[in-house]
Amino acid sequence: MSPGTRSLVLSCLAFSLMTVCVKQLSLMGVPTQQTILIRALISLGLCCITLRRDNISPWGQQKGLLILRGVAGILALLCFFESIAKLPLASAVVLRYTYPTFTAITAWVWLREPLRRSIVGAIVLGWLGITLVARPDWLATGVSSLTPIPVLVGVVGALLAAISFVTVRKVSKKDHKIVIIFYFQLVSVLFMLPFTIGTGVWPSPMQWLLLFGVGGLTQLGQIWLTEGLSFIPAARATSINYVQVVFSAIWGYMIFAEQLNAGMIIGGVLVLLATLISMSSVGPSSAKQ
Repeated sequence: MSPGTRSLVLSCLAFSLMTVCVKQLSLMGVPTQQTILIRALISLGLCCITLRRDNISPWGQQKGLLILRGVAGILALLCFFESIAKLPLASAVVLRYTYPTFTAITAWVWLREPLRRSIVGAIVLGWLGITLVARPDWLATGVSSLTPIPVLVGVVGALLAAISFVTVRKVSKKDHKIVIIFYFQLVSVLFMLPFTIGTGVWPSPMQWLLLFGVGGLTQLGQIWLTEGLSFIPAARATSINYVQVVFSAIWGYMIFAEQLNAGMIIGGVLVLLATLISMSSVGPSSAKQ
Protein backbone atom coordinates (compact mmCIF):
# COMPACT_ATOMS: atom_id res chain seq x y z
CA MET A 1 0.00 0.00 0.00
CA SER A 2 1.45 3.37 -1.00
CA PRO A 3 2.02 6.11 1.64
CA GLY A 4 -0.76 8.25 0.13
CA THR A 5 -3.28 5.40 0.14
CA ARG A 6 -2.39 4.43 3.71
CA SER A 7 -2.87 8.03 4.86
CA LEU A 8 -6.28 8.27 3.20
CA VAL A 9 -7.51 4.98 4.70
CA LEU A 10 -6.37 6.11 8.16
CA SER A 11 -8.15 9.42 7.53
CA CYS A 12 -11.37 7.53 6.75
CA LEU A 13 -11.01 5.53 9.96
CA ALA A 14 -10.49 8.66 12.06
CA PHE A 15 -13.42 10.51 10.48
CA SER A 16 -15.71 7.51 10.88
CA LEU A 17 -14.90 7.34 14.61
CA MET A 18 -15.47 11.09 14.80
CA THR A 19 -19.01 10.62 13.42
CA VAL A 20 -19.65 8.06 16.17
CA CYS A 21 -18.82 10.73 18.75
CA VAL A 22 -20.98 13.29 16.92
CA LYS A 23 -23.96 10.93 16.79
CA GLN A 24 -23.62 10.09 20.47
CA LEU A 25 -23.46 13.80 21.34
CA SER A 26 -26.61 14.49 19.33
CA LEU A 27 -28.39 11.69 21.21
CA MET A 28 -27.28 13.37 24.45
CA GLY A 29 -28.79 16.72 23.42
CA VAL A 30 -25.68 18.75 22.53
CA PRO A 31 -26.50 21.23 19.69
CA THR A 32 -24.78 20.48 16.39
CA GLN A 33 -23.46 24.05 16.09
CA GLN A 34 -21.77 23.72 19.46
CA THR A 35 -20.20 20.40 18.50
CA ILE A 36 -18.78 21.91 15.29
CA LEU A 37 -17.46 24.95 17.15
CA ILE A 38 -15.77 22.99 19.94
CA ARG A 39 -14.37 20.56 17.39
CA ALA A 40 -12.83 23.47 15.49
CA LEU A 41 -11.50 25.12 18.69
CA ILE A 42 -9.81 21.91 19.83
CA SER A 43 -8.25 21.31 16.43
CA LEU A 44 -7.24 24.97 16.18
CA GLY A 45 -5.49 24.74 19.56
CA LEU A 46 -3.64 21.58 18.50
CA CYS A 47 -2.59 23.33 15.27
CA CYS A 48 -1.22 26.31 17.20
CA ILE A 49 0.79 24.01 19.51
CA THR A 50 2.25 22.11 16.54
CA LEU A 51 3.04 25.27 14.56
CA ARG A 52 4.75 26.87 17.56
CA ARG A 53 6.71 23.70 18.35
CA ASP A 54 7.96 23.35 14.78
CA ASN A 55 8.51 27.11 14.36
CA ILE A 56 6.16 27.33 11.33
CA SER A 57 4.36 30.54 10.40
CA PRO A 58 0.57 29.93 10.53
CA TRP A 59 -0.23 32.34 7.69
CA GLY A 60 1.17 30.34 4.78
CA GLN A 61 2.26 31.39 1.30
CA GLN A 62 -1.05 31.13 -0.58
CA LYS A 63 -3.42 33.05 1.66
CA GLY A 64 -6.19 33.42 -0.92
CA LEU A 65 -6.34 29.69 -1.65
CA LEU A 66 -6.04 28.84 2.04
CA ILE A 67 -9.04 31.04 2.83
CA LEU A 68 -10.93 29.52 -0.10
CA ARG A 69 -10.25 26.04 1.29
CA GLY A 70 -11.52 27.12 4.73
CA VAL A 71 -14.68 28.78 3.40
CA ALA A 72 -15.50 25.92 1.02
CA GLY A 73 -14.87 23.38 3.77
CA ILE A 74 -17.10 24.94 6.42
CA LEU A 75 -19.89 25.73 3.94
CA ALA A 76 -19.77 22.12 2.74
CA LEU A 77 -20.06 20.97 6.36
CA LEU A 78 -22.99 23.31 7.03
CA CYS A 79 -24.79 22.09 3.90
CA PHE A 80 -24.23 18.50 4.97
CA PHE A 81 -25.72 19.09 8.43
CA GLU A 82 -28.59 21.08 6.93
CA SER A 83 -29.42 18.21 4.57
CA ILE A 84 -29.29 15.82 7.51
CA ALA A 85 -31.80 18.03 9.36
CA LYS A 86 -34.25 18.19 6.44
CA LEU A 87 -33.80 14.81 4.71
CA PRO A 88 -33.68 11.17 5.79
CA LEU A 89 -30.14 10.47 6.99
CA ALA A 90 -29.56 7.82 4.33
CA SER A 91 -30.55 10.22 1.55
CA ALA A 92 -28.30 12.95 2.96
CA VAL A 93 -25.35 10.53 3.01
CA VAL A 94 -25.98 9.53 -0.62
CA LEU A 95 -25.98 13.19 -1.65
CA ARG A 96 -22.82 13.86 0.36
CA TYR A 97 -20.93 11.08 -1.39
CA THR A 98 -21.58 12.45 -4.85
CA TYR A 99 -18.56 14.69 -4.23
CA PRO A 100 -15.97 12.37 -5.86
CA THR A 101 -17.65 12.99 -9.22
CA PHE A 102 -17.45 16.75 -8.67
CA THR A 103 -13.85 16.37 -7.45
CA ALA A 104 -12.76 14.48 -10.56
CA ILE A 105 -14.35 17.09 -12.82
CA THR A 106 -13.01 20.04 -10.78
CA ALA A 107 -9.48 18.57 -10.69
CA TRP A 108 -9.64 17.94 -14.44
CA VAL A 109 -10.71 21.53 -15.16
CA TRP A 110 -8.58 23.33 -12.55
CA LEU A 111 -5.49 21.15 -12.06
CA ARG A 112 -5.53 19.44 -15.47
CA GLU A 113 -5.38 16.05 -13.75
CA PRO A 114 -6.23 13.30 -16.26
CA LEU A 115 -9.41 11.25 -15.88
CA ARG A 116 -8.34 7.65 -16.31
CA ARG A 117 -11.00 5.13 -17.21
CA SER A 118 -10.17 3.10 -14.11
CA ILE A 119 -10.80 6.11 -11.85
CA VAL A 120 -14.09 6.93 -13.59
CA GLY A 121 -15.10 3.29 -13.17
CA ALA A 122 -14.11 3.34 -9.48
CA ILE A 123 -16.19 6.47 -8.89
CA VAL A 124 -19.26 4.96 -10.56
CA LEU A 125 -18.83 1.65 -8.75
CA GLY A 126 -18.33 3.39 -5.42
CA TRP A 127 -21.37 5.61 -6.01
CA LEU A 128 -23.51 2.53 -6.61
CA GLY A 129 -22.11 0.96 -3.44
CA ILE A 130 -22.86 4.09 -1.42
CA THR A 131 -26.46 4.00 -2.66
CA LEU A 132 -26.91 0.39 -1.55
CA VAL A 133 -25.27 1.00 1.83
CA ALA A 134 -27.29 4.13 2.57
CA ARG A 135 -30.63 2.58 1.51
CA PRO A 136 -32.45 5.75 0.36
CA ASP A 137 -36.25 5.63 0.38
CA TRP A 138 -36.51 6.05 -3.39
CA LEU A 139 -34.40 2.92 -3.92
CA ALA A 140 -37.11 0.84 -2.25
CA THR A 141 -40.20 2.58 -3.63
CA GLY A 142 -38.99 3.73 -7.04
CA VAL A 143 -40.40 7.19 -6.34
CA SER A 144 -38.53 10.05 -4.73
CA SER A 145 -40.46 11.86 -2.03
CA LEU A 146 -37.67 14.30 -1.29
CA THR A 147 -38.33 18.02 -1.51
CA PRO A 148 -36.13 19.86 -4.02
CA ILE A 149 -34.56 22.60 -1.84
CA PRO A 150 -32.91 20.29 0.75
CA VAL A 151 -31.75 18.03 -2.08
CA LEU A 152 -30.21 21.04 -3.80
CA VAL A 153 -28.51 22.03 -0.53
CA GLY A 154 -27.03 18.54 -0.28
CA VAL A 155 -25.73 18.63 -3.86
CA VAL A 156 -24.26 22.11 -3.34
CA GLY A 157 -22.55 20.78 -0.22
CA ALA A 158 -21.02 17.96 -2.25
CA LEU A 159 -19.77 20.46 -4.84
CA LEU A 160 -18.24 22.64 -2.11
CA ALA A 161 -16.58 19.59 -0.58
CA ALA A 162 -15.06 18.82 -3.98
CA ILE A 163 -13.72 22.37 -4.28
CA SER A 164 -12.25 22.03 -0.80
CA PHE A 165 -10.50 18.75 -1.71
CA VAL A 166 -9.05 20.13 -4.94
CA THR A 167 -7.87 23.29 -3.16
CA VAL A 168 -6.04 21.16 -0.60
CA ARG A 169 -4.39 19.30 -3.46
CA LYS A 170 -3.21 22.60 -4.95
CA VAL A 171 -2.02 24.41 -1.81
CA SER A 172 -0.25 21.34 -0.38
CA LYS A 173 2.50 21.85 -2.97
CA LYS A 174 3.76 24.95 -1.15
CA ASP A 175 2.10 25.16 2.27
CA HIS A 176 2.56 22.88 5.26
CA LYS A 177 -0.32 20.49 6.00
CA ILE A 178 -0.79 21.95 9.51
CA VAL A 179 -1.10 25.46 8.03
CA ILE A 180 -3.85 24.21 5.70
CA ILE A 181 -5.72 22.65 8.62
CA PHE A 182 -5.16 25.81 10.73
CA TYR A 183 -6.96 27.97 8.15
CA PHE A 184 -9.90 25.55 7.93
CA GLN A 185 -10.38 25.49 11.71
CA LEU A 186 -9.94 29.27 12.02
CA VAL A 187 -12.61 29.92 9.39
CA SER A 188 -14.84 27.31 11.06
CA VAL A 189 -14.61 29.11 14.41
CA LEU A 190 -15.40 32.49 12.86
CA PHE A 191 -18.42 31.00 11.05
CA MET A 192 -19.87 28.98 13.94
CA LEU A 193 -19.33 31.36 16.88
CA PRO A 194 -22.32 33.65 16.08
CA PHE A 195 -24.64 30.61 15.77
CA THR A 196 -23.53 29.17 19.12
CA ILE A 197 -23.68 32.24 21.38
CA GLY A 198 -26.84 32.08 23.47
CA THR A 199 -27.84 28.55 22.40
CA GLY A 200 -25.02 26.40 23.78
CA VAL A 201 -25.19 24.11 26.83
CA TRP A 202 -22.53 23.31 29.42
CA PRO A 203 -21.37 19.75 28.66
CA SER A 204 -21.23 16.99 31.25
CA PRO A 205 -17.90 15.17 31.85
CA MET A 206 -18.89 12.41 29.40
CA GLN A 207 -19.94 14.99 26.81
CA TRP A 208 -16.62 16.79 27.24
CA LEU A 209 -14.83 13.49 26.66
CA LEU A 210 -16.80 12.94 23.45
CA LEU A 211 -16.21 16.53 22.34
CA PHE A 212 -12.46 16.13 22.82
CA GLY A 213 -12.76 12.87 20.89
CA VAL A 214 -14.42 14.77 18.04
CA GLY A 215 -11.67 17.40 18.06
CA GLY A 216 -8.77 14.96 18.33
CA LEU A 217 -10.09 12.55 15.69
CA THR A 218 -10.84 15.48 13.39
CA GLN A 219 -7.25 16.65 13.75
CA LEU A 220 -5.88 13.20 12.94
CA GLY A 221 -8.27 12.82 10.02
CA GLN A 222 -7.32 16.21 8.60
CA ILE A 223 -3.59 15.49 8.92
CA TRP A 224 -3.87 12.13 7.17
CA LEU A 225 -6.25 13.53 4.55
CA THR A 226 -3.96 16.45 3.72
CA GLU A 227 -0.95 14.12 3.64
CA GLY A 228 -2.74 11.69 1.32
CA LEU A 229 -3.85 14.46 -1.04
CA SER A 230 -0.24 15.65 -1.30
CA PHE A 231 0.74 12.22 -2.71
CA ILE A 232 -2.28 11.23 -4.79
CA PRO A 233 -4.23 13.16 -7.47
CA ALA A 234 -7.56 14.41 -6.14
CA ALA A 235 -9.83 12.22 -8.30
CA ARG A 236 -8.12 9.03 -7.14
CA ALA A 237 -7.92 10.15 -3.54
CA THR A 238 -11.60 10.90 -3.16
CA SER A 239 -12.63 7.55 -4.66
CA ILE A 240 -10.48 5.87 -2.00
CA ASN A 241 -12.42 7.86 0.62
CA TYR A 242 -15.49 5.71 -0.12
CA VAL A 243 -14.12 3.27 2.46
CA GLN A 244 -15.31 5.66 5.19
CA VAL A 245 -18.87 4.49 4.55
CA VAL A 246 -17.84 0.90 5.23
CA PHE A 247 -16.27 1.94 8.53
CA SER A 248 -19.42 3.88 9.44
CA ALA A 249 -21.63 0.87 8.66
CA ILE A 250 -19.47 -1.29 10.94
CA TRP A 251 -19.64 1.20 13.83
CA GLY A 252 -23.37 1.63 13.32
CA TYR A 253 -23.87 -2.14 13.63
CA MET A 254 -21.49 -2.61 16.58
CA ILE A 255 -22.24 0.51 18.64
CA PHE A 256 -25.76 1.67 17.72
CA ALA A 257 -27.25 -1.76 16.84
CA GLU A 258 -28.13 -0.61 13.31
CA GLN A 259 -29.04 -3.69 11.32
CA LEU A 260 -27.16 -4.77 8.20
CA ASN A 261 -29.08 -6.20 5.24
CA ALA A 262 -28.07 -7.80 1.96
CA GLY A 263 -28.08 -4.45 0.13
CA MET A 264 -25.70 -2.88 2.64
CA ILE A 265 -23.33 -5.86 2.49
CA ILE A 266 -23.30 -5.85 -1.33
CA GLY A 267 -22.81 -2.08 -1.28
CA GLY A 268 -19.89 -2.45 1.12
CA VAL A 269 -18.26 -4.98 -1.20
CA LEU A 270 -18.66 -2.57 -4.12
CA VAL A 271 -17.14 0.25 -2.06
CA LEU A 272 -14.15 -1.90 -1.17
CA LEU A 273 -13.78 -2.94 -4.82
CA ALA A 274 -13.80 0.71 -5.88
CA THR A 275 -11.09 1.40 -3.30
CA LEU A 276 -8.94 -1.48 -4.57
CA ILE A 277 -9.27 -0.19 -8.15
CA SER A 278 -8.19 3.27 -7.00
CA MET A 279 -5.24 1.83 -5.09
CA SER A 280 -4.07 -0.18 -8.10
CA SER A 281 -4.21 2.98 -10.23
CA VAL A 282 -1.75 4.81 -7.97
CA GLY A 283 1.65 4.08 -9.41
CA PRO A 284 5.14 5.09 -8.30
CA SER A 285 4.95 8.31 -10.29
CA SER A 286 1.90 9.42 -8.34
CA ALA A 287 3.56 8.72 -5.02
CA LYS A 288 6.35 11.13 -5.89
CA GLN A 289 4.10 14.05 -6.66
